[in-house]
Amino acid sequence: MIAFLIVQSAFAQRAGGFRFGMDLGAAVPQNGGIGALLNLEPQILLKDNLAFGVRFGVAGLAKDVTYYNISEDYEGEVSGNASITGTLNYYFNKGNSRVAPYLGAGFGYFALSSVRIDSNDIDQEEVGNLEASFAWAPMVRAGVELGKFRLGAEYNLVPPSNLQNLSGQVIGEAINQYFGFTLGLTIGGGKWGK
Repeated sequence: MIAFLIVQSAFAQRAGGFRFGMDLGAAVPQNGGIGALLNLEPQILLKDNLAFGVRFGVAGLAKDVTYYNISEDYEGEVSGNASITGTLNYYFNKGNSRVAPYLGAGFGYFALSSVRIDSNDIDQEEVGNLEASFAWAPMVRAGVELGKFRLGAEYNLVPPSNLQNLSGQVIGEAINQYFGFTLGLTIGGGKWGK
């Protein structure tokens, strides 16, 4: 494995090369809150500056949710969203530069985790754990690679999900769109520049 990585790093990025990216960062829900995300993404270079990948992502978010029939303000917690997303990145690298800005997009399947109410004033037997759903959604991103390191920003356009009580009645919705700001590392695929 070490020999493979040394050989890969000796050559410039080129079509057919295999890369593996790891990103860690902050996740910010659209309607407020905070969270963290982790992305793992194997990629293959279709051209010297065009990469196709499959992103495996997890985002842990704490955010507000909307309840239709509860008049008081309650906060909801989302333990985590998992996704599998096909991606394309286009790199704007020039000649021998080790700096490679990129734009990317993807489309994938998001598993939206259960939500619970943070309040002692509500009967937990009535509400219980509120189950969210699964959704197909697009993602856009931009950033820059500096050698093997990567700084990026992404926006996941995940649609709202219905929240249900234990009897199956829809009692609210969660806004699932979120921004991600990441710092990452790429292994394999060579390096930018000749």
